[in-house]
Amino acid sequence: MNKVYQGKTKDVFALENGNYLLKFKDDVTGKDGKFDPGENSVGLTIEGVGDVNLRMSIYFFEKINAAGIRTHYVSADTAETTMEVLPAKVFGKGLEVICRYKAVGSFFRRYSDYVELGADLPAYVEMTFKNDAKGDPLVTKEGLKVLGVMTEEQYDETVKMTQQITKIVADDLKEKGLDLYDIKFEYGYDAEGKVMLIDEIASGNMRVYKNGEYIEPMELSKLFFA
Repeated sequence: MNKVYQGKTKDVFALENGNYLLKFKDDVTGKDGKFDPGENSVGLTIEGVGDVNLRMSIYFFEKINAAGIRTHYVSADTAETTMEVLPAKVFGKGLEVICRYKAVGSFFRRYSDYVELGADLPAYVEMTFKNDAKGDPLVTKEGLKVLGVMTEEQYDETVKMTQQITKIVADDLKEKGLDLYDIKFEYGYDAEGKVMLIDEIASGNMRVYKNGEYIEPMELSKLFFA
């Protein structure tokens, strides 16, 4: 296998069949020895976190694929903590797509003059460029078109897929007595320009509450597989 990218929490290898292999690591982002999914550098190593992130990703990717929604997921090996994925090109230099059911986090900080904390939102989708130095700036549909990052059709498809996938995740969590407030995804596209969900679906990418109390990502993983 040929390593093509060394990431903070995953390494990427090229396979002979044209697909790629993601190796999940126990390194997590954080600061001062504390886990924080919002940080941009590795802060600590937590034994088993790569395994639980992979298992949650497998669980949801298989559900999403079964629903007929395109993803890059092919298969996984939990013994090796690896996931085989289809090749995909990212939008621009990386685009994050957030679906919001509740007005919390950065959404509330931006729009607190117009909305109450925790107010219901109608599966509101927003997109930000992955750029730490610029604070992951928001970008509109027109902006993505003008910048040549995404076509109008790709944007509409991404929004539709995001709302469908978020409902799958939220409904599953609801069965476990957990409430999804928002979730972050990444997308890419294949050689024909078709949009697909990529990366992972793990506890560090979602904000979840139980009985009105926020659940830390590591605790969420434990509750999810309890």
